[in-house]
Amino acid sequence: MKVKNTGIHPLKDRQKRVVTGRPHGHKFTNWFLCKPESGIILILILFVLFATIVNPSFLSYRNVINISRASGFTLIGVVGMAMILIIGGLDLSIGSVYALAALICGMGMTAWGLPIPVAILLGLFTGLVCGAINGLLVVYTDIPAMIATLGMQYIARGLVSVLTKGVPIYPLPDAFVQIESTRLAGSIPIVVPFSIILAIMAHLILSKTVFGRSVYAIGGNQEAARISGINLRKTKMTIYILMGGLASLAGILMASRLGSAEPSTGAGLEMKVICAAVIGGISVSGGMGTMFGAMLGAFFMEALTNSLTVMKISVYWQNVVFGIVLLLSVLLDQYKRAMLRRNSIKTS
Repeated sequence: MKVKNTGIHPLKDRQKRVVTGRPHGHKFTNWFLCKPESGIILILILFVLFATIVNPSFLSYRNVINISRASGFTLIGVVGMAMILIIGGLDLSIGSVYALAALICGMGMTAWGLPIPVAILLGLFTGLVCGAINGLLVVYTDIPAMIATLGMQYIARGLVSVLTKGVPIYPLPDAFVQIESTRLAGSIPIVVPFSIILAIMAHLILSKTVFGRSVYAIGGNQEAARISGINLRKTKMTIYILMGGLASLAGILMASRLGSAEPSTGAGLEMKVICAAVIGGISVSGGMGTMFGAMLGAFFMEALTNSLTVMKISVYWQNVVFGIVLLLSVLLDQYKRAMLRRNSIKTS
């Protein structure tokens, strides 16, 4: 049975029904409820104002480029994590897969003498395999996603330690290093437009295709999605494999930027990516969120990191700030869901 293409985005349709009939005096409330990314837009505006007051050079061209470059690597991972959260899943292995793929790619070029394109494909294949294993465990064994991906996190990080014994793989070939060093218009790092294109493609898939509607349907009500004919296993497997591929892609690009495959790279990345997705309006309960909000979330996380570093805030305190931001984002998500349910009851 095929999913009927109604041409209606499930999230937008539900939210339009919720706010229908509200008086014009509630335009801000309507906007806040209808737009999953409304929270991050407000937070980003307030943060930019604060950061500019504290550090007048925050909005300088050079600093914006630096933030955008860092955001590009985060955004690649956020694209996959957003889809996983929308289906109600979770992936805690992204940082370790990121490091393992970069390591395999680096070893392919140095220790094994593989051509650069072959080494890159081998690294990508490593990430896809890790994603496939995550998907198989979650879909076919009913192991909770948190446990399955946590196990993969330890396996991948352990393999990195075994293969490197804590020693970075370097130097990598100049031709490989030049991949990330490429600039557009003289100053824009290649990772910036590349990551934005990926996010746009993901947005189009989620909003314009049957597969995208299936993703939202699974996150909104898995049993209803199954009854309507959506292949739950196939859709979830596809998302987890895609997540593994994106994590490996980001790791390989980072290796190109650093000129080496570092054993510690990607440590803590999963928390930053989850935080970016959630603060960007992706619901931890599934079924809600947009790729535009996730993209803003990625930019916010790197802008926050940049500002804290400029203010010479210890990295330990930065983790405290990230934890607070994540908790506040989840609370905001829960508040919006409660308002949606309350207004839905009033208008029904």
